[in-house]
Amino acid sequence: MEKRLLFLLVNLFLLCGGALAQTKVTGTVVSQEDGEPVIGASVVVAGAARTGTVTDIDGHFSLEVPAGKKLVVSYIGMQPQTLSPSAKMLIKLKPDSKSLGEVVVTGMQHVDRRLFTGAATSINAEEAKLDGVADISRSLEGRAAGVSVQNVTGTFGTAPKIRVRGATSIYGSSKPLWVVDGVIMEDVTDVSTDDLSSGDAETLISSAIAGLNADDIESFQILKDGSATSIYGARAMAGVIVVTTKKGRAGFSKISYTGEYTMRLKPHYSEFNIMDSQEQMGVYKELKQKGWLNFSDTYRASESGVYGKMYQLMNTYNPTSGTFALENTEHAMNEYLRQAEYRNTDWFDELFSSAIQHNHSVSMSGGTDKLNFYASLSAMVDPGWYKQSKVNRYTANLNATYNISDKLSFNIITSGSYRKQRAPGTLSQTVDPVYGEVKRDFDINPYSYALNTSRTLDANTYYTRNYADFNILDELDKNYMNLDVTDVKFQGELKYKPIKGLEFSLLGAVKHSGTMQEHIVHDNSNQARAYRAMPDATVRDKNPFLYTDPDNPYALPISILPQGGIYQKTDYKMNSYDFRGTVNWNHTFDNSHIVNLFGGMEVSDISRNKNFFNGWGMQYTKGEIPFYTYQFFKKSIESGTDYYTLSNTFSRTAAFFANATYSYKGRYVINGTYRYEGTNRLGKSRSARWLPTWNVSGAWNMHEESFFENLRPTLSHLTLKASYSLTGDPGPTNVSNAAAVLKSYKPYRPFASIQESGMDWSDLGNDELTYEKKHELNLGFDAGFFNNRINFALDWYTRNNYDLIGLIRTTGAGGQIEKLANVASMKSHGVEFTLSTKNIQTKDFAWTTDFIFSYSKTKVTDLQTNSKVIDLVSGTGFALEGYPVRGLFSYKFNGLSDKGYPVITDQNGNVTSSGENIDFQSQTLDNLVYEGPSDPTTTGSFGNIFKYKNLRLNVFITYSFGNVVRLDPVFKEKYTDLTAMPKEFKNRFVQAGDENITDIPVILTNAQVTRDNYLKTLYNAYNYSTARVAKGDFIRMKEISLSYDFPKSWLEPLKLSDLSLKLQATNLFLIYADDKLNGQDPEFFRSGGVAAPMPKQYTLTLRLGI
Repeated sequence: MEKRLLFLLVNLFLLCGGALAQTKVTGTVVSQEDGEPVIGASVVVAGAARTGTVTDIDGHFSLEVPAGKKLVVSYIGMQPQTLSPSAKMLIKLKPDSKSLGEVVVTGMQHVDRRLFTGAATSINAEEAKLDGVADISRSLEGRAAGVSVQNVTGTFGTAPKIRVRGATSIYGSSKPLWVVDGVIMEDVTDVSTDDLSSGDAETLISSAIAGLNADDIESFQILKDGSATSIYGARAMAGVIVVTTKKGRAGFSKISYTGEYTMRLKPHYSEFNIMDSQEQMGVYKELKQKGWLNFSDTYRASESGVYGKMYQLMNTYNPTSGTFALENTEHAMNEYLRQAEYRNTDWFDELFSSAIQHNHSVSMSGGTDKLNFYASLSAMVDPGWYKQSKVNRYTANLNATYNISDKLSFNIITSGSYRKQRAPGTLSQTVDPVYGEVKRDFDINPYSYALNTSRTLDANTYYTRNYADFNILDELDKNYMNLDVTDVKFQGELKYKPIKGLEFSLLGAVKHSGTMQEHIVHDNSNQARAYRAMPDATVRDKNPFLYTDPDNPYALPISILPQGGIYQKTDYKMNSYDFRGTVNWNHTFDNSHIVNLFGGMEVSDISRNKNFFNGWGMQYTKGEIPFYTYQFFKKSIESGTDYYTLSNTFSRTAAFFANATYSYKGRYVINGTYRYEGTNRLGKSRSARWLPTWNVSGAWNMHEESFFENLRPTLSHLTLKASYSLTGDPGPTNVSNAAAVLKSYKPYRPFASIQESGMDWSDLGNDELTYEKKHELNLGFDAGFFNNRINFALDWYTRNNYDLIGLIRTTGAGGQIEKLANVASMKSHGVEFTLSTKNIQTKDFAWTTDFIFSYSKTKVTDLQTNSKVIDLVSGTGFALEGYPVRGLFSYKFNGLSDKGYPVITDQNGNVTSSGENIDFQSQTLDNLVYEGPSDPTTTGSFGNIFKYKNLRLNVFITYSFGNVVRLDPVFKEKYTDLTAMPKEFKNRFVQAGDENITDIPVILTNAQVTRDNYLKTLYNAYNYSTARVAKGDFIRMKEISLSYDFPKSWLEPLKLSDLSLKLQATNLFLIYADDKLNGQDPEFFRSGGVAAPMPKQYTLTLRLGI
């Protein structure tokens, strides 16, 4: 009995001793890079894999640890650590592979990557940043699979054409949603994706994020599939780009400065196939022989260059000397023309500059346990790459978080930017559907001018344009646009954590955007003079800018701008309010069952205002006093145009959403999202105005399985995932059918005395007009090999877009023959592939490679179109059932006739060399030739980074394939001596028989054009034929940069924490492009106006920290 009692006491003692040897350890796991909590990190007792836990939403953990044991802390994509337990541990994990992040930022949540089931790409802003390129959206090119960034124009303020997994709408924009620090960024005015390349002044404010300072950005998260974007529901059909800005960290303070100094290279004629002055004079000689450059026509022509100026000098008499400015002799004329022949003016040198653009940014960050903050100021000073393109931009940003208590915190973000910009004066682009001509009156775009203007002209001489004196340098000084752009945002978020794992959040944001756009046309500018150019009766009767009173049958043309110039002003304003309340609960049961519940509601209100004023007769040279005639208003009444307009629009949305995630030990994950959203933009009925969107998805983290240990280190991690979702979009912003839309107008009347007002049914009400919708299936996997030295990601998706808004023909009841309805549909599919490798990793040397490949194809499956021929053959084309969303079509070119005329297959299938048979307004489209999609189907990049000690070399190449582009429309029925011609003209048709060896049409004689008014149509059809199409494929050397980080030992005596220098070359050259382009950039559309390509540039960057 005593032995039994003794045995019992000994066991009880051992049991108590074992219990007493257990130590409760608490701590927090954070990322060493940014101090953010690592959600879902594994914390286990070394040697006892079954004893452990995972960190919660705040990175906290609590665990009983036996005495003498150590802790192993690990997370996918981060270096594991083995530590001795202690009280209140703070564990900082270092990143192990740049391709894997610890959390996915959706803009509303920070999701543990193990629990994330969607397709998303995280981009480090510092690594992607293009120094010297202020617009942060352009840095995304080639950085993420499935994301296409086309620089259709490179002017500051304009937005690139961004597609996430291709187009999602036919009449809508298909632009991704931008979310900055959890708040959606709205455009002050909507510019459709097709219009981004138009060169119109409105494109200068088409980027919602032009006011963000690139140095303030921490990261980008691109959400691509429905699982990733479903939390945004009916706003996320085209993808979401989440921008996270920098913030301060507790216990870490720093002052940083970044200075960028950029030199942009001037374009050079060696890059293009433009004729030099000698070659051009040879063509002018032929023009003169064909009756074009004779004295009588050229002296009074609306446009004239060398020959026109020569004739004007021959007719200019100096009464003082009793001589003419140029003698009317063969010798004098030949001598004058000889000077022009050898002039070879370099318009790029005259109009462009390599002046240094500099960008300065200063930031200060720091924090304690109670308060952390990040504040910055920046200034960009750009003297302009070309005349009248100066930009000054200033930004300020403050991001502060105050921890009121352990449970309550408040975050405030205030940001503002101001931009003052100058641009060449421009009018909007117009399309002549009769002759098939896209044109822009009074275009003075320097890039277009340099490529379209004869090099025989003297840069300091006035020639003739629009019947008035014209010199490009003088006109740019007297015809320009001023923009003042202001963006201000105030944002606050209150977070309350009453118990562990539960968080309430309330966010509110107010944003104001305002733009004042002035178009200054001075008194003596060519545009102003054109309205009063009538030196003689011949010019007076031909000048289209003069006005003839229809009330007076005997009236002669008069000027409606007898004095002064023009002052046009357009104001854009937007005020938006966003409020969101959410609750997030995260808990782990029995260290195995991970549950995350998230829900909330949000409301937004956006009001936009646009007003336009046309100040006619502003006398800039006489104290800015207006002088106008009543005939200006009379003409406006007769033509139905307004000299002022006012537009107000209001958009309101409300949404309720919920998301649930369950995971067993981080191995198996099931996720579901539901969102119910309504907007005032669509039909009145509840089923139309409100849309439920949803997502179901799952993932298998195979690396969490016990058997996976046998595969290590060959296979480091492997995740399989799948999702199926429904998301939507309200459609084109100009669509609003909640009620009938009535607009007043002035009907055309031949006489001003009988004018009256009218009421027009702009749109009939459509109670059932509802959201555009998209079903998407996504399958993917991520894998890592050899301790994550090789990382591989592959996604395949298929989409079905339906209820797309399009035009439908009606019986005409109610007075509307065509109306908008949910009648169109399209399908798309694609594959995305990313490979990241660490090729060499030693103490002093490292070499990493990234390869990105994306393929996307769209097909319109149902569309009732009213498109005309001109819509499909010009610009980027349009949609037809059975073809991509944007397909380019052409007239079939059948060679040249024996006269050198283009032979075209017209819209009716007839082969003709007569323009009379060609109808650009025809809706018979069967005989057009499909060339290919306007958007690339294959995009990607290939990047290599080499590091040797403190040196870093980055070589980054982007590529794009699968689309076609229209060559510049340079062929006309008649040419002037202002015109520059491509060198293709050297192979033009000259005599019978040449039709067998060339496709370049003949230069027509004056007599031929006079007899046949349809030759203009024929030559425009040739410009839109199969002969004038090239592949848009290219491989571009996007970036080469070399940087050096100065050793810490050198900096300590200087009291600096870091110092680096970087030299970067951007857009250096095209490695490959179609030879038919002859220097034309495959991404850029030479549309004039304010458009310009992305320049080749060198940037020196200095970064230092204190």
